Formats: sequence, C-alpha cells, structure tokens
Amino acid sequence: MSDLFGESSQPAKNQASVALARKWRPRRFADLTGQEHVVQALSNALTQGRLHHAYLFTGTRGVGKTTLARILAKCLNCETGVTPEPCGECSACRQIDTGRFVDLLELDAASNTGVDNMREVLDNAQYAPTVGRYKVYIIDEVHMLSKPAFNSMLKTLEEPPEHVKFILATTDPQKIPVTVLSRCLQFNLKPMTPPQVVQRLSFVLGEEGIAAEASALNLLSRAANGSMRDALSLADQAIAHGSGKLEAAAVEAMLGTVGQEYLFDILDALSCQDADALLAQPRLLSERGLSLSAALQDLGSLLTRIALAQAAPGALVEDGQDAARVQEYAQKLDAETVQLYYQIALNGRRDLPFAPDELSGFSMTLLRMLAFAPAADASRPLAARPAALSMPKAQIAQAAAEKPQALHAAEPSPPPASPAQASAAPTVSMQSGQDWPAIVVDLRLGGMARMLADQCELKSFDGSAMQLGLAETHKHLLDKIYQEKLEAALRQKFGAGLKVSFEVGAVSGHSPVEVRARARAEKQAEAVAAIETDPFIRDLVEQFDARIDPASIQPLGEQQ
Repeated sequence: MSDLFGESSQPAKNQASVALARKWRPRRFADLTGQEHVVQALSNALTQGRLHHAYLFTGTRGVGKTTLARILAKCLNCETGVTPEPCGECSACRQIDTGRFVDLLELDAASNTGVDNMREVLDNAQYAPTVGRYKVYIIDEVHMLSKPAFNSMLKTLEEPPEHVKFILATTDPQKIPVTVLSRCLQFNLKPMTPPQVVQRLSFVLGEEGIAAEASALNLLSRAANGSMRDALSLADQAIAHGSGKLEAAAVEAMLGTVGQEYLFDILDALSCQDADALLAQPRLLSERGLSLSAALQDLGSLLTRIALAQAAPGALVEDGQDAARVQEYAQKLDAETVQLYYQIALNGRRDLPFAPDELSGFSMTLLRMLAFAPAADASRPLAARPAALSMPKAQIAQAAAEKPQALHAAEPSPPPASPAQASAAPTVSMQSGQDWPAIVVDLRLGGMARMLADQCELKSFDGSAMQLGLAETHKHLLDKIYQEKLEAALRQKFGAGLKVSFEVGAVSGHSPVEVRARARAEKQAEAVAAIETDPFIRDLVEQFDARIDPASIQPLGEQQ
C-alpha cells in the first residue's frame, strides 16, 4: 500500500515530517477500515455501471468521508475505465492523489456558504471535463451552505449534466433540506470501534518502525472516540511526547487520563467500605493533574464492562491486561451495586460544573457511592431482602413525629465473644497486648497502604518477625510502594529491626475489614431486633399490614 499522496509509492527522505493522518490516508477502497457496508455498495454500483449523479456521505469527524470521496473520484476518472479498483498509476489517479486534477473541485462549504460561491461552481459545471471522464465536485460540510445556496444547487441536482458528479459530505445531515436529500444517494459512515483503531494504529506504527505498548494503543483508541484521523493525530503527539516510542505511562500523562489501577483502587475502597482509602484517590488524581471529570467518565466505562461481564459475558470482548480484574469485580459486586455506582458516576459528572470545585465534587460523588451502596444482609443475598415498609410515607412521618425514639434502636454494646468465636481466632503472641485491628488503627496509615493493612491478618509475631496473611483475591494490593509504607509504619512502632513478610493464600477471616464488618453486622442485627420488638412499631405493622425493611434500619451513631 502506498503511504503518501505523492508521485511515488515510496516515502521520500524529506517526507518524515508529514503528519501520520496525511501520510497514511487510504488511497483505495481496500485500505479503508470499518466502512465495509459503504465500500460494498459503491463497488457494486461501479462494477454494474449504476452510477448516480449525487452522493451524500454522512458521519462524525475523522471517519473517512472526504477520503472516500477522493477514492470515488479516482474510480470515476481512472484511465483504465470506471472501476472499483483504480490503478493508482495513471495520470488521473496520481493527480487526484496530489490534489492537482483539474476536473476535481473540492469546496469547503464552511468557508464558502454564500449563493455567489455556489453559482460560480454551478456555472463551471456546464462545461465538459478538461482531461477526465467526469467533473467531480466534492463539497465538504455541505450543511453549512445558506438557504439561497441550497436553492441554487437544487436546479442542477434536478437536471444534472451527464458529465458531472456531486459528492457531498457532512457531519450534520439534519440541517440539509429534504429537497436536496431526496436527490442524493446517502451513505452513513460509522465511527470505528476501538479494536479497529488499535489494529490500524498497530499497522501504521509497525510500518513506521515505532515501538508501541498495547496498553498505549488502547488508550489512544479510546481517546480517539471512533475517529481514525484523531487517533493518528494523537499518535503523532504521543510519539513526540515519548521521544519516538509509545508507552502507556507517557500516553496517560499526555492525555491526562486516569489509569485503570486508580479506578480499581476506588472499587477496592468501596467494596471494603473504607472511607479513608476512598478519599485518598481524589487527592492522588488531583496531585497528578488528571481530569476528575474524565475519571468519572472512565469509572462509568469500567462499571459498564463489569455489568456486561455479569449479565452477558459473551457480549464483552476483553483482551487487555485488566480483563481478569473486570471478571473479579463481576463476581465480587452484585448487579444492583454496579448499577447504582454507574448512575451515581453519571450524575456526579453532570453535576461537576456546579460543585464548589472539581475536587470536592468528585469526592462527594465517591461519598455518595459509599453512603448509598445497598446494605447486604449478613445471612442472605440482597435479592432475598424483604420489601420496603408499605405504609404511606405521610403516615410514617407522622408516626415518627409522635414517637421518634421508637424508630431508633439504642446503640448496642459489643457482645462478648462466645467460646466458639474465641477458639476460631488464631493464637498470636503480641508484645504490646493489642490485636491486629487495633495495631492498624494505631499505625495511622492512609491510602492504599491502609487498605493493604486492612486486608491482611496477623499470622505470627514473636517481637522480631511478623508474618501477615493476605487472601488471593487481594494480592494485587502487594505493590512494592504499599508494602514499604506498611513495613516502615510497623518498624516505627515495634523497632527498626522488625522483619515483615507477606503470605498470599488461605486466611481465617480476621482481617480488620472483616472484623469491622462482623461488628457492624452484629450491631445491625441488634438494631433490627430492637425495632421489630418495639411495641409501637409492632402496632404500626399490624394496623397497616406492613413489613419492616431491615436495610432501612440503622443503629444510632452510624452515618449513612
């Protein structure tokens, strides 16, 4: 394939500065990616000689409308005859490629909107072609023409000369008068999918001899939003930013996008109900100068992938290195929670301009996710929870006003551990006399180091060596940076000579996160029992044939 609109099929030495989007512009139907439906229709029409006098190509920017128009112009004027496969070597093909073909006129309607410009074009259309078979008029962004200009074009479209072909291109066909639309064959070009963009980028960069990480190409494909031209332009920028190579970290920095690891850290903190670790993420993203609006957009995309993995695994094409993580969260989070997080992310991004500042708006969005996550019953899945209280809201409000103390359970004191519970805990010799959850609180860690400590449980400690256990599902937290922060905090507390090791595998359920979860479940159970046995509440239930929703009950001192 030739890679430059020039006289030669090989790039010259002085062509290195040509932008990739221009250098690798397709010159044949076979080079187009993602527009097979249009190529097939045009190829059949050219082969069968069923030519129309006016074509309209519609689609978003950078999908190939003008490129397709130029290829069609070559098909119509190639010296070998009207063909879907122009030779690319004859004088007509080469001059069209270089923009010097006298019978091809390209008009930018955004700059030439008036009726005088259109009259000049149409007056010239009456004359026979100078060197070609057809006079071809490519009018880009045709929807920008004024109403008088459209009216002047209409007569020629109704009774066109046999030697004239109009090819119109637009990103907004709704603004074109129906009288013009009805006289054109319309083809809608589709945005390219991320895998198609990645495939094309891989080919182009391979031909250019530029090394590129797969994750970097994925980032560029998502940022291009279906536009191959944008993808190549971004690739040019990334090559300059990365000193001749494409690495994911450099592309992330250039685009200001949020790495997937940050998004998974947010989901980790949400699943652990760890507010400290959750609120550390906005600060980290802000310190890196990343767009928090883009972070919410990317979080919504990640939640979409998780929801697809839950509901229709076959519809999700996952070939990235984080595919396993997506599947992990599809198993860890229930569908109701994923949908709720997704809706909150969308609303949070919409409301971000109205927040006091972007950081506080992003933080409040995450706190909403933390506060409104469905509360799971410790003994049964979410779907098995009873229906909400069915009495009218006004009556509930009145009853609460008359006897508000009946709607809250007294804050229960922690129950003593039973012998069975005591025997289940591991026997650990602690010099300080404290247990591991208390040690974690005392360490005053933050961010991901705190999350690592919260997910670990103490296996052994003899004063000089400490072994911590971590479940297989949380082994991704064993990042070197997080380990070093946790180890430094432990050595500060127990002595500089302390040796800390980590073991990934079976755990007994005594990590700080699990201990807190059991304590909350016990307090919740006592609060529910207090409400259900309250005489006033029982009278309400019997009087209105109502049911109590345990998820709506909250112990005193707990915040939503």
